[in-house]
Amino acid sequence: MIVLGIESTAHTLGIGIFRGGKVLSNVHDIYKPKGEGIIPRKAADHHADVLPQVLSESLSKAKISLGDVDLFAFAQGPGIGAPLSVGCVGAKALALKCSKPLIGVNHPYAHVKIAESLTGLKSPLILYVSGGNTQILIEEKEGFHILGETLDIGIGNLFDSFARATKLEYAHGSTLEKLAKGGKYVELPYTVKGMNLSFTGLQTAAIRALQDHPAKDVSYSLLETSFSMCCEALERALFLTRRKSILVCGGVAQNKRLQQMLKTLAKEDRVKFGVAPDEYNRDNGAMIAYAGGLLYKKKGAKPINEWEPEPFQRIDSF
Repeated sequence: MIVLGIESTAHTLGIGIFRGGKVLSNVHDIYKPKGEGIIPRKAADHHADVLPQVLSESLSKAKISLGDVDLFAFAQGPGIGAPLSVGCVGAKALALKCSKPLIGVNHPYAHVKIAESLTGLKSPLILYVSGGNTQILIEEKEGFHILGETLDIGIGNLFDSFARATKLEYAHGSTLEKLAKGGKYVELPYTVKGMNLSFTGLQTAAIRALQDHPAKDVSYSLLETSFSMCCEALERALFLTRRKSILVCGGVAQNKRLQQMLKTLAKEDRVKFGVAPDEYNRDNGAMIAYAGGLLYKKKGAKPINEWEPEPFQRIDSF
């Protein structure tokens, strides 16, 4: 079965094509506002503008035609409403044009499933770290359970807002890792409540600290503090669940310092550690295609006109 997946939850418009255990193509285009956060309407306009070209390139790389696709999948949520709608409308149009089934995919579910497939981990304890979410998850027969999560903002949003405060040209969390190299530690608030996390106090304190300390030092301290919080909550969940492996996924999972800290934690607790290649941790269409295929086999499809974006959809209830 050939599945085409469309990702459009935030700043990335991605289209991936998956067939029989293999990614045939994975093409994306990113909306990059300079010095500001994502403006929903502008992100949606960007996605609508680039969708035809991204689709054409993805089909070309996969060496198939649109008519060869057996199933269309789209990121249904969670995410930003306007860009989500572009992906949903685009997927509906393609499914109707080709008279093929359509399925909506939960965005975190797609991150988890592609990462599990690529790492080979079975029933891991999951740390999902992205722009809008920070969650500690396990999957059981009845579905996913959230053991702990952020009580306010996602860790990715924490990094993005801080990056904007530093006046970086491309205000995105991925730039902080470079900025933080060689930095010295500055004390910042540390808030872990059981297996839940809170980042807004850390966010405010870090931005204020820029008035008295070099951006390099505050960036380093922000990363160290937030990642240590995640590790503490995750280790608590590990002792509770007795899982034999740890999986980290989502956009922030690309951060090498976070990976290093989790590898150390896994080694000390004698469990396996897994992380997918960066290409599949950033938002991408291939993970939507892969997860769409899994969900279609499990649940089947419903009428195309019944699918709508769900900006506040959760992995434990979709």
